[in-house]
Amino acid sequence: MSISVTASSVCQHQHPLIRQLAEGIETIWQRHLSLSPYHLPDDLGYVEGKLEGEKLVIDNRCYQTPQFRKLHLELARIGKNLDILHCVMFPRPEYGLPIFGCDIVSGRGQVSAAIVDLSAATADGHLSERYTQALEALDQPGYLQPRDLPEWGQRIFSEFCCFVKPANPAEEQQFLAQVQDYLTVHVQQAIAKQPEPDRLREFLDRQRYYCQQQQQNDKTRRVLAKAFDPQWAERYMTTVLFDLPSV
Repeated sequence: MSISVTASSVCQHQHPLIRQLAEGIETIWQRHLSLSPYHLPDDLGYVEGKLEGEKLVIDNRCYQTPQFRKLHLELARIGKNLDILHCVMFPRPEYGLPIFGCDIVSGRGQVSAAIVDLSAATADGHLSERYTQALEALDQPGYLQPRDLPEWGQRIFSEFCCFVKPANPAEEQQFLAQVQDYLTVHVQQAIAKQPEPDRLREFLDRQRYYCQQQQQNDKTRRVLAKAFDPQWAERYMTTVLFDLPSV
């Protein structure tokens, strides 16, 4: 099933790097994967709230494919000062694919944090040789301001994780190209991958561990709780952002 993807009103007003990356991600998805809708609860697809007097808008786009149980792209904007892009590709557990993740945070027109990774789906926490070789073949650009991973992230991110504060527009474009390179490798590998039902439990446990670690991100939970309430924030974290897979 083919799905046409269009820029949302949220995206149109966000930082240029976020706009470009959102469009680039969906273009690659559309070009390489067979997308079908992934249905979120009716009240969680598009959300509006207030945070310290500023309007908070969240736009979620979700799809699924034969290889991925959920492709999630979240675009959020708080007033005119804070823009966020969050993207995760959750594989169907029987495929044992890494989890692609990417986030960008921009405040007052400056990108303060940008991260991309392919997190291993295997029990040993390492990417397969095929992925390692493909990523090693890519240019691994340097950045003037690398950032340290949070403690909870050190247990799930790979040696290819890129977490930086782009120092200038040239580094922003460098990061954009790096994300698109990682994503292209990922979808090409996914298309060629065969399911491994005999390892489903291993892959399922690792994906659950990834979600549980991500749910420890108290900064995201605090923002959501302040804009809505703690119960809503918990539901959003566990239903939309990092829902645990079931079989």
